[in-house]
Amino acid sequence: MNIAVAGTGYVGLVTGVCLAEKGHEVTCVDVDEKKVGLLSSGKSPIFEAGLQELLQQNMSRLRFTTDYKLAYAHAEVIIIGVGTPEKRDGSANLTYVYGVAGEIAESALEEAVVVVKSTVPIGTNDKIEEYINLKREGKKRLHVASNPEFLAQGTAVRDTLHASRIVIGVEDEFSRSALLRMYDGFESPKVITNRRSAEMIKYASNDFLALKISYINEIANLCEVIGADIEDVAKGMSYDARIGDRFLHAGIGYGGSCFPKDTKALNWLANFNDHEIRTVKAAIEVNDNQKLLPIKKAAKYYHDFRGLTAAVLGLTFKPGTDDLREAPSLISVPILLEDGVHVKAWDPVGVENFKRLADIGDGEIEYCGTVKEALEGADLCLIFTEWPEVKAMDPEDFVRLMKNAVVIDGRNCFDSKIMRDVKGIVYDSIGRAVIDNR
Repeated sequence: MNIAVAGTGYVGLVTGVCLAEKGHEVTCVDVDEKKVGLLSSGKSPIFEAGLQELLQQNMSRLRFTTDYKLAYAHAEVIIIGVGTPEKRDGSANLTYVYGVAGEIAESALEEAVVVVKSTVPIGTNDKIEEYINLKREGKKRLHVASNPEFLAQGTAVRDTLHASRIVIGVEDEFSRSALLRMYDGFESPKVITNRRSAEMIKYASNDFLALKISYINEIANLCEVIGADIEDVAKGMSYDARIGDRFLHAGIGYGGSCFPKDTKALNWLANFNDHEIRTVKAAIEVNDNQKLLPIKKAAKYYHDFRGLTAAVLGLTFKPGTDDLREAPSLISVPILLEDGVHVKAWDPVGVENFKRLADIGDGEIEYCGTVKEALEGADLCLIFTEWPEVKAMDPEDFVRLMKNAVVIDGRNCFDSKIMRDVKGIVYDSIGRAVIDNR
């Protein structure tokens, strides 16, 4: 099929490349000429496992352009994969979605299906179809379908090619037939429903996972108080098939482009319709508080941070991605800097994005090339991301390299049994007993 994709961010680019891998002819559109130039040379502007290789393998079926009129003119399917960032009130900003919809209305010459893959509030697809066709002025009709994505950053290529399910929200046979053709080469189960149900499936899925993360973090915080071990608790829970073992890893909260935005958007939508989803509201509050845990824990060992050197291991919200949106490091590092701490930060891929996104003012921060370099001479170590390089460390290195081996592990990277044998360390993790071997 001849497919156009609007947007070359995580969703749009991964979708376009994976559809090309399945044999479709795909044209990806973006307003950023530099990004288009980079992609046209076979280089991915984002860090995502397997994406670079897949991009280069399918360059014969991929085109990248800023010319939306050319891209949309004869496309059979036009996918909208642009961002829907959070507005001040928590609602989804649909400016980019409507902007693309207007361009499609102006440019498409054939009867086609416009697929909204961006995460949008329930009912948006209905409004987009009306908006587009009112602008068509007698041209061939455009149909709108909802096709939410369920990819996770770090595993986005795998999650697209081998999706747990493909949700198709349609209101007519033309759209249904076109999307089934587009996904003909995908073996994933296909859930065909109406557009509003498809939109809700996306929000309900993401918010359920956010609830699960917030729940296990709340249990972890209580475990610390009563002397239970969260890892033993989570293991015991995981054998129940109704619960499973995923998203039961306690830590300092979720981040990224989906969970924070989607919980707030659904909470806003409920309030807007005079309804309240109390569980989602609680998850938002729990997550906001959880991000402050590393600072609260550090304050137990240093009442005054001024003049200290802190090693920060990991800046991204999770390993396998360079994305820092809603990352806990964006909260804690500025606080440390404001309190007069010299920060030595390490991350294998996230430094440039941190420099761009972090509100660090004139604080003293040093970016290090290795984990050991960051630890050298530090009074405090805060682990924000469970990168393999961190988990592979010899725990004795904390004592050997740091001035004072006070380690706040926000991701439970190390086995407590092993840490108990490390002399001269304070090891404070999430939902487990503090180890103080000073």
